[in-house]
Amino acid sequence: MALSYQNYTGDNVTDTFAIPFTYTDTSEISVTVDGVAQTGLTFPSASSVQLTSPPATDTLVQVRRTTDLTTRAVDYVSGSVLTEEDLDDANIQVFHAVQEAVDTTTSTMVLESDDKWNAQNKVIKNVADPVADTDAVNKQFISANLPNINTVAGIEADVTTVAGISSNVTTVAGNNANVTTVASNISSVNTVASNISDVITVANDLNEAISEIETAALDLQEATSEIDVVANAIANVNTVGSNIGNVNLTGASITNVNTVAADITNVNTVAASVADVNTVAGDIANVNSVAGNATNINTVAANNANVTAVANISGDVTSVAADAADIGTVATNISSVNTVAANNANITAVAADATDIGTVASNIASVNTVSGDIVNVNTVAANITDVNAFADTYFISASAPASPTTGDLWYDTVNNIVNVYNGSTWLNINVPTITGVSSQTNTATDFLDIPAGTTAERPGSPTTGNIRFNTTDGKYEAWTGTEWGPLGGGSATTDPLWQHANTASEDYEILSGNNAISGGPMSIASGVTVTVPTGSTWTVV
Repeated sequence: MALSYQNYTGDNVTDTFAIPFTYTDTSEISVTVDGVAQTGLTFPSASSVQLTSPPATDTLVQVRRTTDLTTRAVDYVSGSVLTEEDLDDANIQVFHAVQEAVDTTTSTMVLESDDKWNAQNKVIKNVADPVADTDAVNKQFISANLPNINTVAGIEADVTTVAGISSNVTTVAGNNANVTTVASNISSVNTVASNISDVITVANDLNEAISEIETAALDLQEATSEIDVVANAIANVNTVGSNIGNVNLTGASITNVNTVAADITNVNTVAASVADVNTVAGDIANVNSVAGNATNINTVAANNANVTAVANISGDVTSVAADAADIGTVATNISSVNTVAANNANITAVAADATDIGTVASNIASVNTVSGDIVNVNTVAANITDVNAFADTYFISASAPASPTTGDLWYDTVNNIVNVYNGSTWLNINVPTITGVSSQTNTATDFLDIPAGTTAERPGSPTTGNIRFNTTDGKYEAWTGTEWGPLGGGSATTDPLWQHANTASEDYEILSGNNAISGGPMSIASGVTVTVPTGSTWTVV
């Protein structure tokens, strides 16, 4: 187990890691992620270190202590007092340094009892390229030579074969000059090799008592060589040779040849039209078919005009032939085709309105909705005059409609009021508010309806001046802005006792020119202010 460092595996979530070993200062603590030193470390506690962000999943996170050995932790001075703290500090520095040295030794390559180095399943980095045969090899060197290694491995059998004939290889190496000569003339060597049977024939001929090769050589030395004559006419010789079958055939039919020679004029005429003769000969089966259908040919000849017309639209005829299946389908459904033809005008009209039809198709859900509510649609349709009249009379907008007529209604969405146009201006017709009826004389002699309810039913957010009849107390009351009091603000009461809180729990101000009295003792809650204006008094009895 390590004494001065701890490894963790990143999970892309954790950013705080435990420090399981002792240290003397946070400057001794470092963190690396996959060997990269991290900055901005913070220490939430003495036993943990926090990174600026969580390390990625499966990364190696190492928390390590490195003791400062540039100076001694304690410098003893002669005659000074030797304290436990100084001894501890000095020993801790040495103790930590020894732990780190042990960790370094433990984590390095070790020479084991079998006299071999153990890398402890770790990667060895920064290894130089090998020089001597016994040097260690790095990945870079292997990668650079891997193609050659793979090539040799792929021809292992050939390598083994070469090794088995090493003496022959040595002999070839000793005749390198001859090998080079053969290599530079390899095309000629290949030619000789591919014609080796001819070479053997020549050799055998030269060994005969009367050699044809020697005879040909002697002929070539004459002033007029038969071989030269033949060579000069070699094209004709080749022609005869390549047509030797015809030559033999001609010889066997020499009588006919002579007959042709006697009628050479006609032969020449035929020769002048030999292309046509060849065409006819090449299509002799059709010629025979035509001869057997002479009657039909005569019938076609009598309808030459129609044939010509068809010939002029041969492209269309070909298209029709290629679409024979569809034409058959049309023929099978000819009654439907006739029906479509009879409704051509409607089809044309639909085609002209294809855009609108597409719009309806893309909104078919809305069309179906309208169809499902067709009764209401019909009702609206039957009353469309009234619907249009309402649309021309009632408006909802943030600004006044343009060009109104007398009697038009407009709901102002900004001020939330309804207006009516009197022919010259818009008038507010909302239900009057209390402001709208204030300062007005009430001539009624029956009653004014005031809200009534129990104490528990008082409104939660009253406004100063609100009045109501309290059915619990049987009294009218008004909201003063801070509390419910008797209507009119007086303090008269028929109750034998007047009760109030003994603690002022909210700010209170005595009205200017008024005095106040409270039954004591009284206290004022923290943060609460009771204001007594100049000229007023507050008596606590």
